[in-house]
Amino acid sequence: MVPREKTTGLHVGEAAPGCKKVDPIIVADSVRRSFGGVHAVDVDHVEIPRGAITALIGPNGAGKTTFFNLLTGFDTPDEGKWSFNDRSLAGVPAYKVARRGLVRTFQLTKALGLLTVLENMKLGATGQRGERFFTSLVPAVWRSQDKEIEQRARELLVRFKLDAKVDDYAASLSGGQRKLLEMARALMSSPTLVMLDEPMAGVNPALTQSLLDHILDLKDQGMTVLFVEHDMHMVRHIADWVVVMAEGKIVAEGDPSTVMSDPAVIDAYLGAHQDVDLGVVTGRVAGDGDAEASRHMIEAESNDELEREEKKR
Repeated sequence: MVPREKTTGLHVGEAAPGCKKVDPIIVADSVRRSFGGVHAVDVDHVEIPRGAITALIGPNGAGKTTFFNLLTGFDTPDEGKWSFNDRSLAGVPAYKVARRGLVRTFQLTKALGLLTVLENMKLGATGQRGERFFTSLVPAVWRSQDKEIEQRARELLVRFKLDAKVDDYAASLSGGQRKLLEMARALMSSPTLVMLDEPMAGVNPALTQSLLDHILDLKDQGMTVLFVEHDMHMVRHIADWVVVMAEGKIVAEGDPSTVMSDPAVIDAYLGAHQDVDLGVVTGRVAGDGDAEASRHMIEAESNDELEREEKKR
C-alpha cells in the first residue's frame, strides 16, 4: 500500500470517550437500544469528524452494527437524538437518510443476484423520474436522465474494475467483487458520508488491497468514511481516528497509535486478560488492588508490543 497522509487535528482538548471534534459531521447524544433487557447500545455522546476516515472497533457483541443501524434509520432507538450535517436524523427512515447524503454498506452484501451488475448499480441513483408511476409512462420524460445514470454507473464500474462484469448477474460475483459492487453502488448517490460495515469480511486477500485503496480514495474525493472492522492491521494503516465500543458504550477514542496502546483495546482484542473486568481496565469503574495491578501490567505489555512494532519498521 502506498502510504497516504493521515488527517490530524480532528479533536478539541484531550482525546477521550465523547470528546469534542473540530468539525463533526455526526453528533449523537444519549442513544440507547435494548433487546430483552440487554443494552446493545448505550452511547452518552459521540462525534464523528468530517473529512476523515474513522474506524468503529470493538469485540463481537459490542453494539457496533446496531449503532450503525440506528444512525442510518434501519432500526429505532429506545431514546436519544443524533444529527447529520446539523440536521436531526432521529425518526428519519433509511431511504430519506440516504437522500440526505449518508449511505451505508452491509456486512452481508445486499446485491440483487438476479439483476445484472449494471442494473444493480442503477438502483443506487436517487431521484429517478422513471420510478414515478405517471412519468414512467412517458419515456421522453426520463430517458435522458436514465442515460446519465447509466453513464455514471459505467464510470464507477471502470473505477472499481468491474466493467468486465457489467452484463453478468450479480449472483456470479465473488464475495470480494460483491463488496466492490456494493461500495460502487453506494457512490451512485454522490454521498457526503459513507458507512461501511466490515468491508473486509469474507474478502479474498487478492482483492484486499483494491478495497483499501478505494476506501482511501473516498477521503481524497472529499467524503467522510465511518467503518466497522475487526482487522486491526487495516485500522492502524488507514484510519485517521478510532472509536472503541464495548458493552454498548464508547470506551476509548483517539488516533490509531494511541488507541492501540489502550489497555481496554488490548484486552478486548488479544484476550490476554479475560479475568480483568473491562470497566476496571478502562477506568470506568473502581477495582480492587489486583485489578489495578493487572491494568498496569496490561499497559506495560502494550508498550512492549508497540516497541516491537517500531523495531520491525
